[in-house]
Amino acid sequence: MEILIKASQFLLSLSLLIVLHEFGHYLPAKLFKTRVEKFYLFFDAWGKKLFSFTKGGTEYGIGWLPLGGYVKISGMIDESMDLEQLEKDPEPWEFRSKPAWQRLIIMLGGVFVNFVLGFLIYIMLFNVWGESVVKTEDVKYGFGVAKVLEQYGVEQGDNILLVNGEVMDDVRDINNYLLLRSVETITVKHTNGETEQITLPEDIDMQIFQSTGMTAMTPRFPFTLSEVSEGSNAEKAGLLKTDKIIAVNEIPVTYWSEVTFGIQNSEEFVNLKVDRNGEIKDLKIELANNGKIGIGPKPADENYINITKKEFSFSESITRGSSEAYWKLHDIVTQFKFVFTSKGATSLGGFIAIGNIFPSTWSWPAFWAITAFLSLMLGFMNLLPIPALDGGHVLFTLWEMITGRKPSDKFLEYAQIGGFIFLMGLLLLANGNDIYKWITGQL
Repeated sequence: MEILIKASQFLLSLSLLIVLHEFGHYLPAKLFKTRVEKFYLFFDAWGKKLFSFTKGGTEYGIGWLPLGGYVKISGMIDESMDLEQLEKDPEPWEFRSKPAWQRLIIMLGGVFVNFVLGFLIYIMLFNVWGESVVKTEDVKYGFGVAKVLEQYGVEQGDNILLVNGEVMDDVRDINNYLLLRSVETITVKHTNGETEQITLPEDIDMQIFQSTGMTAMTPRFPFTLSEVSEGSNAEKAGLLKTDKIIAVNEIPVTYWSEVTFGIQNSEEFVNLKVDRNGEIKDLKIELANNGKIGIGPKPADENYINITKKEFSFSESITRGSSEAYWKLHDIVTQFKFVFTSKGATSLGGFIAIGNIFPSTWSWPAFWAITAFLSLMLGFMNLLPIPALDGGHVLFTLWEMITGRKPSDKFLEYAQIGGFIFLMGLLLLANGNDIYKWITGQL
C-alpha cells in the first residue's frame, strides 16, 4: 500500500510537470503561428499510445512510455527525428521559418513555466500551510557531529548560534548551508556553555560529501530501537529490537547520532555492545553495501526538538515563498558539482529514487513541496546546454543570433542524435543505480 501511495503521488506530480512544461512550448508556438503536430504526455514510442484525439490540426495524446513528454513542432529537429519535412522547402508555419528570437522564446517557454510554477507553489505553500521552524534554543540535546567537522573544533552536542555571522531561520538547514552555501564560519555554543567562532576551510563542502554524503550535523536524541529489518545484517548477527545499544566500537553511546556516525566511521564491520535484559553482549555486524546494518531508532524523548509554527499573510507569503524558491534553485544548481565526483556518479538516482522522496502516506503539503522542488529541478536540467534538451536548442539559436550563421540541418541532426545517446546513457546510469540499490537493500 505504501508503494502504491508513493507511486500515485510521483505519477501525478510527474504528469502535471510534463504537461505544463510542454504547454510552455506549445503556447508561444501557437502565438507565433507555428504548427504543432503533436502534444503528448509520455512517449508514443513506435507509434504505440494509450489515448489520442485530434483538434485544430494537433494530435493530443498519452503515450505508453513514461519517460517524459513532448510537443512535435513542424520544421524542428527534435527527439522525434522526423526529417522528411526538412527535405522540402520551408513552409511559413514551420519552426525553421520563424525569426531566431521567436524560436528562442518557443524553446525557453517550457523552462520559464517550470521556474514560475516552482515559485508559485512555494508561495501557495507558505500562504496555506505556513512554515514549521526549529530555532537554536529549541534543539534540546544539541547536534551530533560528523568526524570531518570535529577536526576543526566542532564538538558533539554543540548548538549552532550563527552561520557566517547570521542567525539561521531553521537550524535543521545546517547541512544545506555547509554543503551548498559557502560557509566560512559557524559560531557554536559548546555543552560547557562557552561560545566559539569556528573558521572552516573553503573545501569543507567537498570534504563532507566525500566523507559522509549530505549529512554532517543532525539533532541528537536519546533512543531505543524501533526496527531491526528482517534479513538485515543486524538481524543475522543476532541483534534484537529489545536490545539497548550502549557502545559502538567500544565508544559509549547515548544518542542516535553517535550510533549512525559510529557505523559510518567503521570499515567492513561494526562492533556493537548491547544490554539485553541486564546481560552485556558484544555483536560484530558486517556493513551492507550502503554502509548500513538495517536498524532504526525511536526517540526516547519526543520533545528533543521544539517546532514553532509560523503563519504568513498573502503579501508575506510572496516574499517568503520567493525566497524559498530562490534558495532551492540555488541549491539544485550548486549540488550539480557533486555529480562530477566518483561518489556523485554512484549517487545519481532514477525514477525509483525520485519516487521514494514522496511520503508513504498522502500529504498535500509534502506533495506540493516536492512538486515545486521537482519543477525547479526540471527547469534547471532542461537549461543544460546539451543537444536534445531545451538548453541545446537555446545554445544553437543564441549562436545564430550572435554570429548571424545558422547551424546546418545536418549538424543539428547529428547533435540531436549525440545528445539523445548521452541522455540515454545518463538515464541508464541513474536507473541502473536504483536497481542495484534496490537489489542490495539500499532503497
